[in-house]
Amino acid sequence: MSTNIYVVIMAGGSGTRFWPYSRDAKPKQFLDVLGTGRSLLQMTFDRFKEVTSNDKIWVVSNQKYENLIQDQLPELENHQILLETEKRNTAPCIAYAAYKIMKNDPNAVIIVSPSDHAIFKEKEFMEVINTATESASIEDKLITIGIRPNRPETGYGYIQYLSDPGVPVKKVKTFTEKPEVDLAAKFIESGDFLWNSGIFVWSIDAIINAFEKYEEEIASLFADGLSEYYTENESAFIKKAYSQCKNISIDYAIMEKAENVYVVPGDFGWSDLGSWNALHEIKKKDSNDNVIEGSVITYDSKDNYIKGKKNKVTVVQGVEGLLVADFDDVLLVCKKADSSLFRDFITDVKAEKGEKYI
Repeated sequence: MSTNIYVVIMAGGSGTRFWPYSRDAKPKQFLDVLGTGRSLLQMTFDRFKEVTSNDKIWVVSNQKYENLIQDQLPELENHQILLETEKRNTAPCIAYAAYKIMKNDPNAVIIVSPSDHAIFKEKEFMEVINTATESASIEDKLITIGIRPNRPETGYGYIQYLSDPGVPVKKVKTFTEKPEVDLAAKFIESGDFLWNSGIFVWSIDAIINAFEKYEEEIASLFADGLSEYYTENESAFIKKAYSQCKNISIDYAIMEKAENVYVVPGDFGWSDLGSWNALHEIKKKDSNDNVIEGSVITYDSKDNYIKGKKNKVTVVQGVEGLLVADFDDVLLVCKKADSSLFRDFITDVKAEKGEKYI
């Protein structure tokens, strides 16, 4: 186990496309979505204990989730929980973690991972991560982990890489955000495209140099905090920094601009669990391709996700491709695949019925 590998888990998302299971007060990363007895955040933490020690696994999240993180991950010290005061996407949270880690360990290699992904082949995943960390520790590379696609998915970003047989770390050629289905199908046929997993590996020097070159404003903001990190002044500094910081993803800020971007292809049973539809794909189904949870009876129905209650009988007849999700204060019935509409659902419910349902 390397002594200078850090893991930064991004856990600030609101899980909009999992509403009404995922709520603003407790988003999906804090839920036991897979029925394992551990939340997605806890499962992510457990996964990376194979890579480094507990004291080098950090979580970045919104300040309102501080108590949830402390309750679910009591192994973390306070300085390992980085609290954002405002939502500013992935580039600022990565910069915050990188500059704070650099203060105490300028030789660190950092793995950045979302908190809400499912990985079913842990051994294969670790092999990919080890390949990436070994490369990042000796070369000036910004490495992302790519997933070998098995269908023309339109909800993921794609990475095109330069074919170099026998070389495990491939040079990235292009990034494409969420293509239309016909273009996605062509990507699959070409054989040199991967899904963008949102998992990154790099050395401190590589990511800091990239911020200084491509996002000088963000670099300057968080570099100014080097005298404040690990002190009682850190919270006040971060509040000020985030109030001045732009909202931008690491892909737009760095990865699509930099020339030293590489990818390690992987096939380790990955799902980003971004929606009810994604969860339907990996859950156990009945003979009609329905995912059934709770006390449910179906007739002439297929390809549905029906989440009922144990103490309330739900009867469904003659439907296909629907999500039926029954919670104490919200009943949602919609097309399972229409995850893009969930922001509209939440906006309208909040405006017409009140925040308590969100």
